Amino acid sequence: MRLVNKVQARAFDQRLGGFTLIELLVVIAILAVLMGLLLPAVQKVREAAARTQCVNNLKQIGLALQNYHDTARSFPPGYISSYDSAGNDTGPGWGWAAFLLPQMEQQNLYNAIQFTQNIEAPANSAPRVQPLKPYVCPSDSVSPTWTATKYDLAGKPIASICEVAAASYVGNFGVSEPGVDGEGIFFRNSKVTIGEVTDGTSLTMLVGERSFRWAEATWVGAVASASMVTSANSPAQPGEWVSSGFVLGHTFEGAGGPGSPGTEGNGFSSQHSQGAHFVFVDGHVQFLRTAMDHQVYRALSTRAGGEVVGGDF
Repeated sequence: MRLVNKVQARAFDQRLGGFTLIELLVVIAILAVLMGLLLPAVQKVREAAARTQCVNNLKQIGLALQNYHDTARSFPPGYISSYDSAGNDTGPGWGWAAFLLPQMEQQNLYNAIQFTQNIEAPANSAPRVQPLKPYVCPSDSVSPTWTATKYDLAGKPIASICEVAAASYVGNFGVSEPGVDGEGIFFRNSKVTIGEVTDGTSLTMLVGERSFRWAEATWVGAVASASMVTSANSPAQPGEWVSSGFVLGHTFEGAGGPGSPGTEGNGFSSQHSQGAHFVFVDGHVQFLRTAMDHQVYRALSTRAGGEVVGGDF
């Protein structure tokens, strides 16, 4: 009788020390529900942190551009380049963000660049691939470097020119296709002053976002003979543009604001939801909505267009 009681007691203890299959399935189901509720919250927190860092990056860039202007009495050129009889860029190609390096606490990198030689020159092989965190939005899915490539008229790659470091921010060229004599702040060999911004410093874009989900960008400059193209699976229409688009953006296409339907790869875009961040000439950073009025968006990209901009944009 005692032996039977001991066996029953041991069996009872075993039942207390384990879970049945049904109990395990219930626990797993509860954990799955909790994870389903938690993940969106974690993703929102991460994106909020990334957006805050993106704003801080643009504030730093805006302050650096103001400091550059105080010293040079103008903003840096969009990019510097000689050109042939047809107007094609021949280099060296260094862009506004490269000239801004001392104001971005990157004096050593600035000193390493041979500005009189082309970006692709062997002497510039090390500095042109240096990743810089303040020039990259944390929300942007981008590799540290990418290959500037030459394409034929059919859009097929025919030569790899050089590797360059990536960036998520491009200068405001204006409305028309980036290159020469833009309506904004940055273009080939430009030296725009604050005094020329007659539309108002708080109503004129300085620098904005360009997502690698849409197209390529770099802090380095416009690589002579290279072309910029839309990224694979880009929301933008497939296209090919001159390399000035590596460092400049414009507002011509689109139904609304940055990243709106019809925006080309060499425009402004981001991987934030429903818009992109911009720093304006007066230094303030603002999020412009994809659904904003397109005419207002274009007006904000001109320095002296004389447009009337009012209300909440």
